[in-house]
Amino acid sequence: MKNFRRFIRTAVLLTGVLMLSGLLLADAAQAQSSVRPPGQAAPLEEDSGPSNALGGASDADIWRQIRGAEDMGGPDLPAAPGRNVPLYEDLMRELQGGIAGGTSSTAANSRLIQMLGEDWRHIRRDYILPYAGWVLAGVLGLLVVFRLIRGKIRIEAGRSGKYIPRFSMAHRIAHWYLAASFIIMAITGLIILLGRPLLAPYIGKDATAIMASASLQGHNLFGPVFILALLIMIFRFMKGNFFQWADLKWILKGGGLLGGHASSNHYNFGEKTWYWIVVIVGLIMSATGMLLLFPWVTDVLAWHQISTVLHAGGAILLIAIALGHAYVGSIGMEGSIDSMLRGEVDENWAKEHHDLWYEEVTGKKVDHKTGAIAQANPEAAE
Repeated sequence: MKNFRRFIRTAVLLTGVLMLSGLLLADAAQAQSSVRPPGQAAPLEEDSGPSNALGGASDADIWRQIRGAEDMGGPDLPAAPGRNVPLYEDLMRELQGGIAGGTSSTAANSRLIQMLGEDWRHIRRDYILPYAGWVLAGVLGLLVVFRLIRGKIRIEAGRSGKYIPRFSMAHRIAHWYLAASFIIMAITGLIILLGRPLLAPYIGKDATAIMASASLQGHNLFGPVFILALLIMIFRFMKGNFFQWADLKWILKGGGLLGGHASSNHYNFGEKTWYWIVVIVGLIMSATGMLLLFPWVTDVLAWHQISTVLHAGGAILLIAIALGHAYVGSIGMEGSIDSMLRGEVDENWAKEHHDLWYEEVTGKKVDHKTGAIAQANPEAAE
Protein backbone atom coordinates (compact mmCIF):
# COMPACT_ATOMS: atom_id res chain seq x y z
CA MET A 1 0.00 0.00 0.00
CA LYS A 2 2.90 2.32 0.79
CA ASN A 3 4.40 1.72 -2.67
CA PHE A 4 1.02 2.38 -4.24
CA ARG A 5 0.75 5.76 -2.51
CA ARG A 6 4.28 6.61 -3.66
CA PHE A 7 3.30 5.66 -7.19
CA ILE A 8 0.19 7.90 -7.04
CA ARG A 9 2.20 10.85 -5.71
CA THR A 10 4.80 10.44 -8.44
CA ALA A 11 2.12 10.17 -11.12
CA VAL A 12 0.40 13.32 -9.83
CA LEU A 13 3.72 15.18 -9.81
CA LEU A 14 4.53 14.12 -13.39
CA THR A 15 1.01 15.03 -14.47
CA GLY A 16 1.40 18.48 -12.95
CA VAL A 17 4.68 18.99 -14.78
CA LEU A 18 3.11 17.93 -18.08
CA MET A 19 0.07 20.19 -17.52
CA LEU A 20 2.31 23.16 -16.73
CA SER A 21 4.33 22.47 -19.85
CA GLY A 22 1.10 22.29 -21.85
CA LEU A 23 0.09 25.72 -20.58
CA LEU A 24 3.46 27.11 -21.61
CA LEU A 25 3.02 25.63 -25.09
CA ALA A 26 -0.47 27.11 -25.31
CA ASP A 27 0.90 30.54 -24.42
CA ALA A 28 3.55 30.17 -27.10
CA ALA A 29 0.91 29.19 -29.67
CA GLN A 30 -1.25 32.16 -28.66
CA ALA A 31 1.68 34.53 -29.01
CA GLN A 32 2.40 33.11 -32.44
CA SER A 33 -1.22 33.49 -33.53
CA SER A 34 -1.28 37.14 -32.45
CA VAL A 35 1.43 38.15 -34.90
CA ARG A 36 -0.22 39.94 -37.82
CA PRO A 37 1.12 42.33 -40.49
CA PRO A 38 0.24 46.01 -40.04
CA GLY A 39 -3.04 47.09 -41.57
CA GLN A 40 -1.31 49.61 -43.85
CA ALA A 41 1.21 47.07 -45.13
CA ALA A 42 1.34 46.81 -48.91
CA PRO A 43 0.36 43.39 -50.27
CA LEU A 44 3.15 41.34 -51.79
CA GLU A 45 2.82 40.07 -55.32
CA GLU A 46 2.87 36.30 -55.44
CA ASP A 47 5.58 34.54 -57.43
CA SER A 48 7.33 37.83 -58.13
CA GLY A 49 10.63 36.72 -56.63
CA PRO A 50 13.02 38.88 -54.68
CA SER A 51 14.24 42.14 -56.18
CA ASN A 52 17.97 41.91 -56.76
CA ALA A 53 20.73 42.72 -59.27
CA LEU A 54 19.39 40.02 -61.58
CA GLY A 55 15.86 41.41 -61.60
CA GLY A 56 12.85 39.40 -60.44
CA ALA A 57 14.47 35.99 -60.81
CA SER A 58 14.02 33.47 -58.03
CA ASP A 59 17.12 33.13 -55.88
CA ALA A 60 16.51 29.40 -55.57
CA ASP A 61 16.43 29.01 -59.37
CA ILE A 62 19.59 31.10 -59.72
CA TRP A 63 21.59 29.05 -57.25
CA ARG A 64 20.36 25.76 -58.69
CA GLN A 65 21.44 26.94 -62.10
CA ILE A 66 24.84 28.00 -60.79
CA ARG A 67 25.50 24.48 -59.53
CA GLY A 68 24.32 23.07 -62.87
CA ALA A 69 21.07 21.44 -61.79
CA GLU A 70 19.89 19.07 -64.50
CA ASP A 71 16.24 20.07 -64.29
CA MET A 72 16.96 23.66 -65.34
CA GLY A 73 17.79 22.71 -68.91
CA GLY A 74 21.37 23.96 -69.33
CA PRO A 75 22.98 27.32 -68.77
CA ASP A 76 19.98 29.46 -69.74
CA LEU A 77 16.95 30.09 -67.57
CA PRO A 78 13.59 31.07 -69.04
CA ALA A 79 13.19 34.82 -69.25
CA ALA A 80 11.73 36.43 -66.14
CA PRO A 81 10.26 39.91 -65.77
CA GLY A 82 12.96 42.43 -64.98
CA ARG A 83 15.88 40.03 -65.41
CA ASN A 84 19.17 41.53 -66.55
CA VAL A 85 19.95 38.75 -69.02
CA PRO A 86 23.47 39.85 -70.07
CA LEU A 87 24.58 40.29 -66.46
CA TYR A 88 23.09 36.93 -65.56
CA GLU A 89 24.86 35.15 -68.45
CA ASP A 90 28.18 36.76 -67.51
CA LEU A 91 27.74 35.54 -63.94
CA MET A 92 26.98 32.04 -65.20
CA ARG A 93 30.13 31.88 -67.33
CA GLU A 94 32.35 33.18 -64.54
CA LEU A 95 31.00 30.88 -61.83
CA GLN A 96 30.82 27.77 -63.98
CA GLY A 97 34.32 28.56 -65.20
CA GLY A 98 35.68 28.13 -61.70
CA ILE A 99 35.88 31.67 -60.33
CA ALA A 100 36.75 31.74 -56.65
CA GLY A 101 34.20 33.21 -54.26
CA GLY A 102 34.78 34.69 -50.84
CA THR A 103 32.35 33.99 -48.01
CA SER A 104 31.75 35.44 -44.58
CA SER A 105 31.01 32.00 -43.08
CA THR A 106 33.80 29.77 -41.84
CA ALA A 107 31.43 26.81 -42.26
CA ALA A 108 31.47 27.23 -46.03
CA ASN A 109 35.28 26.99 -46.16
CA SER A 110 35.40 29.79 -48.76
CA ARG A 111 33.16 27.82 -51.12
CA LEU A 112 30.39 29.76 -52.78
CA ILE A 113 28.09 26.73 -52.88
CA GLN A 114 27.95 23.81 -50.45
CA MET A 115 27.07 20.94 -52.81
CA LEU A 116 26.01 18.54 -50.04
CA GLY A 117 23.05 20.78 -49.27
CA GLU A 118 21.21 19.79 -52.43
CA ASP A 119 21.79 16.10 -51.69
CA TRP A 120 20.44 16.64 -48.17
CA ARG A 121 17.31 18.33 -49.54
CA HIS A 122 16.88 15.50 -52.02
CA ILE A 123 17.00 12.84 -49.26
CA ARG A 124 14.60 14.77 -47.04
CA ARG A 125 12.15 15.72 -49.81
CA ASP A 126 12.15 12.50 -51.86
CA TYR A 127 12.68 9.81 -49.19
CA ILE A 128 12.05 10.89 -45.60
CA LEU A 129 8.89 12.98 -46.09
CA PRO A 130 7.08 10.66 -48.54
CA TYR A 131 7.87 7.38 -46.78
CA ALA A 132 7.77 8.36 -43.09
CA GLY A 133 3.99 8.51 -42.98
CA TRP A 134 3.61 5.32 -44.99
CA VAL A 135 5.94 3.41 -42.64
CA LEU A 136 3.87 4.35 -39.60
CA ALA A 137 0.59 3.69 -41.41
CA GLY A 138 1.96 0.31 -42.51
CA VAL A 139 2.83 -0.65 -38.93
CA LEU A 140 -0.65 0.28 -37.74
CA GLY A 141 -2.11 -1.75 -40.59
CA LEU A 142 -0.03 -4.80 -39.66
CA LEU A 143 -1.17 -4.54 -36.05
CA VAL A 144 -4.80 -4.46 -37.17
CA VAL A 145 -4.27 -7.50 -39.41
CA PHE A 146 -2.44 -9.35 -36.61
CA ARG A 147 -5.29 -8.59 -34.23
CA LEU A 148 -7.89 -9.86 -36.69
CA ILE A 149 -5.97 -13.09 -37.38
CA ARG A 150 -4.39 -13.88 -34.02
CA GLY A 151 -6.73 -12.06 -31.68
CA LYS A 152 -5.76 -11.18 -28.15
CA ILE A 153 -3.05 -13.43 -26.70
CA ARG A 154 -4.76 -15.06 -23.75
CA ILE A 155 -3.34 -16.82 -20.71
CA GLU A 156 -4.06 -20.40 -21.77
CA ALA A 157 -4.42 -21.70 -18.23
CA GLY A 158 -6.43 -18.67 -17.18
CA ARG A 159 -5.57 -16.35 -14.34
CA SER A 160 -4.49 -18.13 -11.18
CA GLY A 161 -5.17 -15.23 -8.85
CA LYS A 162 -1.65 -15.57 -7.46
CA TYR A 163 0.88 -12.87 -8.27
CA ILE A 164 4.66 -12.65 -8.17
CA PRO A 165 6.71 -9.41 -8.18
CA ARG A 166 8.23 -8.46 -11.53
CA PHE A 167 9.13 -4.74 -11.54
CA SER A 168 9.93 -2.48 -8.61
CA MET A 169 8.49 1.00 -8.15
CA ALA A 170 11.77 2.48 -9.42
CA HIS A 171 11.51 0.41 -12.61
CA ARG A 172 7.94 1.51 -13.23
CA ILE A 173 8.65 5.18 -12.62
CA ALA A 174 11.62 5.00 -15.01
CA HIS A 175 9.45 3.28 -17.64
CA TRP A 176 6.54 5.73 -17.48
CA TYR A 177 8.84 8.74 -17.23
CA LEU A 178 10.50 7.74 -20.49
CA ALA A 179 7.18 6.75 -22.07
CA ALA A 180 5.57 10.13 -21.26
CA SER A 181 8.50 12.17 -22.57
CA PHE A 182 8.78 9.94 -25.65
CA ILE A 183 5.10 10.41 -26.52
CA ILE A 184 5.47 14.20 -26.28
CA MET A 185 8.62 14.13 -28.41
CA ALA A 186 6.99 11.80 -30.95
CA ILE A 187 3.83 13.90 -31.40
CA THR A 188 5.65 17.23 -31.62
CA GLY A 189 8.33 15.75 -33.88
CA LEU A 190 5.77 14.33 -36.31
CA ILE A 191 3.98 17.68 -36.48
CA ILE A 192 7.29 19.39 -37.28
CA LEU A 193 8.24 16.78 -39.88
CA LEU A 194 4.90 15.99 -41.52
CA GLY A 195 2.68 18.92 -40.56
CA ARG A 196 2.98 20.72 -43.88
CA PRO A 197 2.06 17.81 -46.21
CA LEU A 198 -0.46 16.11 -43.89
CA LEU A 199 -2.12 18.84 -41.83
CA ALA A 200 -2.00 21.99 -43.97
CA PRO A 201 -4.41 20.68 -46.66
CA TYR A 202 -7.07 20.02 -43.99
CA ILE A 203 -6.67 22.68 -41.27
CA GLY A 204 -5.02 25.42 -43.32
CA LYS A 205 -1.54 26.90 -43.40
CA ASP A 206 -2.12 29.35 -40.54
CA ALA A 207 -3.28 26.68 -38.08
CA THR A 208 -0.48 24.36 -39.21
CA ALA A 209 2.09 27.12 -38.69
CA ILE A 210 0.82 27.74 -35.14
CA MET A 211 0.92 24.03 -34.32
CA ALA A 212 4.39 23.65 -35.83
CA SER A 213 5.70 26.64 -33.90
CA ALA A 214 4.28 25.37 -30.59
CA SER A 215 5.54 21.85 -31.36
CA LEU A 216 9.03 23.16 -32.04
CA GLN A 217 9.10 24.93 -28.67
CA GLY A 218 7.79 21.83 -26.91
CA HIS A 219 10.23 19.59 -28.74
CA ASN A 220 13.17 21.75 -27.70
CA LEU A 221 11.85 22.00 -24.13
CA PHE A 222 11.33 18.27 -23.57
CA GLY A 223 14.44 17.16 -25.48
CA PRO A 224 16.72 17.31 -22.41
CA VAL A 225 13.93 15.70 -20.33
CA PHE A 226 13.84 12.78 -22.77
CA ILE A 227 17.63 12.39 -22.59
CA LEU A 228 17.52 12.26 -18.78
CA ALA A 229 14.68 9.71 -18.86
CA LEU A 230 16.60 7.63 -21.42
CA LEU A 231 19.75 7.51 -19.28
CA ILE A 232 17.73 6.48 -16.21
CA MET A 233 16.02 3.72 -18.19
CA ILE A 234 19.31 2.44 -19.63
CA PHE A 235 20.90 1.86 -16.24
CA ARG A 236 17.72 0.72 -14.49
CA PHE A 237 16.82 -1.95 -17.06
CA MET A 238 20.29 -3.07 -18.16
CA LYS A 239 20.38 -6.06 -15.80
CA GLY A 240 18.89 -9.08 -17.54
CA ASN A 241 18.90 -7.55 -21.02
CA PHE A 242 22.08 -9.17 -22.27
CA PHE A 243 21.54 -11.97 -24.79
CA GLN A 244 21.75 -15.64 -23.69
CA TRP A 245 21.59 -19.06 -25.30
CA ALA A 246 17.89 -19.34 -24.49
CA ASP A 247 17.29 -16.42 -26.83
CA LEU A 248 18.55 -18.46 -29.79
CA LYS A 249 15.94 -21.14 -29.09
CA TRP A 250 13.33 -18.39 -28.76
CA ILE A 251 14.29 -17.11 -32.22
CA LEU A 252 14.12 -20.58 -33.79
CA LYS A 253 10.59 -20.99 -32.45
CA GLY A 254 9.59 -17.50 -33.51
CA GLY A 255 8.65 -16.59 -29.98
CA GLY A 256 6.15 -19.44 -29.96
CA LEU A 257 4.41 -18.37 -33.17
CA LEU A 258 6.05 -21.17 -35.17
CA GLY A 259 4.80 -23.87 -32.84
CA GLY A 260 5.78 -25.09 -29.41
CA HIS A 261 6.55 -23.20 -26.25
CA ALA A 262 9.39 -20.64 -26.42
CA SER A 263 11.22 -20.48 -23.11
CA SER A 264 12.71 -17.21 -21.91
CA ASN A 265 14.30 -15.58 -18.91
CA HIS A 266 13.21 -12.33 -17.27
CA TYR A 267 13.21 -10.74 -20.74
CA ASN A 268 12.69 -12.63 -23.98
CA PHE A 269 14.63 -11.99 -27.19
CA GLY A 270 12.07 -9.51 -28.51
CA GLU A 271 12.16 -7.43 -25.34
CA LYS A 272 15.96 -7.45 -25.25
CA THR A 273 16.12 -6.36 -28.88
CA TRP A 274 13.70 -3.53 -28.17
CA TYR A 275 15.83 -2.45 -25.20
CA TRP A 276 19.03 -2.24 -27.27
CA ILE A 277 17.25 -0.45 -30.12
CA VAL A 278 16.05 2.15 -27.64
CA VAL A 279 19.56 2.45 -26.20
CA ILE A 280 21.45 2.76 -29.49
CA VAL A 281 18.93 4.75 -31.53
CA GLY A 282 17.93 6.81 -28.50
CA LEU A 283 21.53 7.87 -27.84
CA ILE A 284 22.03 8.72 -31.52
CA MET A 285 18.88 10.82 -31.51
CA SER A 286 19.96 12.49 -28.27
CA ALA A 287 23.34 13.43 -29.74
CA THR A 288 21.91 14.67 -33.03
CA GLY A 289 19.11 16.50 -31.24
CA MET A 290 21.52 18.36 -28.99
CA LEU A 291 23.61 19.30 -32.02
CA LEU A 292 20.54 20.72 -33.73
CA LEU A 293 19.48 22.49 -30.55
CA PHE A 294 22.95 24.01 -30.09
CA PRO A 295 24.26 24.39 -33.67
CA TRP A 296 27.18 26.57 -32.58
CA VAL A 297 28.91 23.45 -31.22
CA THR A 298 30.35 22.88 -34.71
CA ASP A 299 30.46 25.03 -37.82
CA VAL A 300 30.72 22.04 -40.18
CA LEU A 301 27.46 22.17 -42.14
CA ALA A 302 27.69 18.50 -43.11
CA TRP A 303 27.33 17.47 -39.46
CA HIS A 304 24.09 19.43 -39.14
CA GLN A 305 22.70 17.99 -42.37
CA ILE A 306 23.60 14.43 -41.42
CA SER A 307 22.10 15.00 -37.97
CA THR A 308 18.72 15.98 -39.41
CA VAL A 309 18.61 12.81 -41.51
CA LEU A 310 19.66 10.53 -38.64
CA HIS A 311 17.28 12.28 -36.24
CA ALA A 312 14.28 11.90 -38.54
CA GLY A 313 15.11 8.31 -39.52
CA GLY A 314 15.72 7.27 -35.92
CA ALA A 315 12.46 8.88 -34.82
CA ILE A 316 10.42 6.99 -37.40
CA LEU A 317 12.13 3.71 -36.43
CA LEU A 318 11.51 4.19 -32.70
CA ILE A 319 7.90 5.29 -33.16
CA ALA A 320 7.15 2.35 -35.48
CA ILE A 321 8.54 -0.25 -33.06
CA ALA A 322 7.04 1.54 -30.06
CA LEU A 323 3.58 1.10 -31.59
CA GLY A 324 4.08 -2.68 -31.57
CA HIS A 325 5.55 -2.61 -28.07
CA ALA A 326 2.62 -0.56 -26.76
CA TYR A 327 0.09 -2.88 -28.41
CA VAL A 328 1.55 -6.13 -27.04
CA GLY A 329 2.17 -4.61 -23.63
CA SER A 330 -1.40 -3.35 -23.24
CA ILE A 331 -4.39 -4.71 -25.16
CA GLY A 332 -2.56 -7.29 -27.25
CA MET A 333 -1.58 -9.71 -24.47
CA GLU A 334 -3.63 -10.62 -21.43
CA GLY A 335 -1.87 -9.89 -18.15
CA SER A 336 1.07 -8.03 -19.69
CA ILE A 337 0.08 -4.55 -18.54
CA ASP A 338 0.00 -5.72 -14.90
CA SER A 339 3.79 -5.70 -14.73
CA MET A 340 3.95 -1.93 -15.33
CA LEU A 341 0.81 -0.98 -13.40
CA ARG A 342 0.96 -3.26 -10.37
CA GLY A 343 4.59 -4.31 -10.56
CA GLU A 344 3.53 -7.97 -10.35
CA VAL A 345 2.17 -10.56 -12.75
CA ASP A 346 -0.08 -13.58 -12.57
CA GLU A 347 1.80 -16.84 -11.99
CA ASN A 348 0.24 -18.52 -15.02
CA TRP A 349 1.30 -15.58 -17.22
CA ALA A 350 4.85 -15.90 -15.91
CA LYS A 351 4.93 -19.66 -16.54
CA GLU A 352 3.67 -19.32 -20.09
CA HIS A 353 5.81 -16.37 -21.20
CA HIS A 354 8.89 -16.32 -18.93
CA ASP A 355 9.18 -19.84 -17.58
CA LEU A 356 12.94 -19.75 -16.90
CA TRP A 357 12.52 -16.58 -14.85
CA TYR A 358 9.53 -18.15 -13.05
CA GLU A 359 11.66 -21.14 -12.03
CA GLU A 360 14.39 -18.81 -10.79
CA VAL A 361 12.15 -16.70 -8.54
CA THR A 362 9.81 -19.45 -7.26
CA GLY A 363 11.99 -22.56 -7.26
CA LYS A 364 9.21 -24.49 -9.00
CA LYS A 365 9.92 -26.55 -12.11
CA VAL A 366 8.04 -25.88 -15.32
CA ASP A 367 7.40 -28.14 -18.32
CA HIS A 368 9.27 -26.14 -20.97
CA LYS A 369 7.28 -27.78 -23.76
CA THR A 370 3.96 -26.40 -22.52
CA GLY A 371 4.79 -23.77 -19.92
CA ALA A 372 2.84 -25.67 -17.25
CA ILE A 373 4.15 -26.73 -13.84
CA ALA A 374 5.86 -30.10 -14.16
CA GLN A 375 3.74 -32.82 -12.61
CA ALA A 376 6.87 -34.61 -11.46
CA ASN A 377 7.13 -32.10 -8.65
CA PRO A 378 4.27 -32.78 -6.25
CA GLU A 379 4.64 -29.50 -4.40
CA ALA A 380 4.67 -27.52 -7.62
CA ALA A 381 1.61 -29.34 -8.92
CA GLU A 382 -0.50 -28.26 -5.96
